[in-house]
Amino acid sequence: MVKDLHENYGSQFEPALLEEINQVAIFMEVPEGKDLINPGQFIKSMPLLLSGSIKIMRPDSKGDELLLYHLEKGDTCAMTMTCCLGNTKSEIHAVTETDTKLLMIPIGKMEEWSGKYKTWRNFVFSSYHERMMELLESVDNIAFNNMDERLDLYLKNKIKIFNSKHIYTTHKEIAADLHTSRVVISRLLKKMENNRKVKLHRSFIEVL
Repeated sequence: MVKDLHENYGSQFEPALLEEINQVAIFMEVPEGKDLINPGQFIKSMPLLLSGSIKIMRPDSKGDELLLYHLEKGDTCAMTMTCCLGNTKSEIHAVTETDTKLLMIPIGKMEEWSGKYKTWRNFVFSSYHERMMELLESVDNIAFNNMDERLDLYLKNKIKIFNSKHIYTTHKEIAADLHTSRVVISRLLKKMENNRKVKLHRSFIEVL
């Protein structure tokens, strides 16, 4: 854990803070597709990502979900921090998109370190800002872009996350993330294939 911690956060945090994190954090290895946080759950700790990717989604009253943003190596979740500090129930659903390694920080340490370590305080503020900008981007994407553009951006983000142009997912999963129907996604992917932007395979989408 010490090696992963220093590789990911050694340039951000001072040695004393890194030592405290190493002492109190719980190390977790979570396989792809596992729930980390469910709506209505009280959150007692905050994740620091060492590797992998996590999808943060917002459910509606019907049980459908909208993808808000991704967390990747070196990130944490601003909405999780808000729930921790306010002792309120989660409004989000967090699911591992790939095999993930993370550290869980106890809620009590978050407040203590904010007063004790400037680097931690800066990290928290920076995380809030970055997640807020991603949320605004998601809102703009929904409000101002048509589904063609949203799908194109979605595939580009997948390429970045998996570092591959072969995207192993289903039309149904894409539709759920983009809050639309599978029929719409299948039609748009076929249109992209006709325009030589993608090639559809049996179990994956190849971005050209």
